[in-house]
Amino acid sequence: MPFAPDQHATTLLIRKLESIATLTDEERQALDSLPVRTHVLGARQDIVRDGDRPTHCCLVVEGWACRYKLLSQGKRQILSFHIAGDIPDLLSLHVPTMDHSLATVTSATVAFIPHESLHTLVARHPRLASLLWRDTLIDAAIFRAWMVGMGRRSAYERIGHLFCEMYVKLEAVGLAGDHCCPLPLTQVDLADALGLTPVHVNRVLQEMRRQALLELRSRKLVIQAWDELSAAAEFDPRYLQLGKRAA
Repeated sequence: MPFAPDQHATTLLIRKLESIATLTDEERQALDSLPVRTHVLGARQDIVRDGDRPTHCCLVVEGWACRYKLLSQGKRQILSFHIAGDIPDLLSLHVPTMDHSLATVTSATVAFIPHESLHTLVARHPRLASLLWRDTLIDAAIFRAWMVGMGRRSAYERIGHLFCEMYVKLEAVGLAGDHCCPLPLTQVDLADALGLTPVHVNRVLQEMRRQALLELRSRKLVIQAWDELSAAAEFDPRYLQLGKRAA
């Protein structure tokens, strides 16, 4: 299948970038013109593997993906979760060999964008280069927040912080509202992301339900007491840098 413009895919990228800055018409047109090749993948399929040398970046169009590292004994550490509009392997533009894997969490549609096209885009539109760099820096801020959680937060605080983070990210791109959002993560996924056991995750979720903080049903999260949950998790969304400004 040849690479060609796909406005549905690039519209999602534009929506993601416009959650952190305002784009000009010229920049939107340049993003819309990016050639992509779209694939539909099942749940838990690798998109790019540790050690690969990809020639394209992956844009999530539908569904969820995650970065992960697999240890020799088969233990998995999830490093981040990604939603529509994210380019989780943007770093492969400048780091040729992947040091982790990227996989689908759910069934997903992904669009591959050639590195060559992205290099041309940022050379012609330096402000877009700056904005993609800013998006990468926000990614790094999310890693730091996760590291603080793994090192110093309780299991209760880690789970609450992740739920608040995912809700705010989804709301920023129009995929959540009224403190309700999709959450297609299993207790094993949560355990692998937060350094816990599935049994511990289950225990914490039951406690949160008893306290009427949230409900999880049909792969959806309903946060019933946002102020209480965000306070208990010490969640401060400033690290997500969602206030619009010039890049």
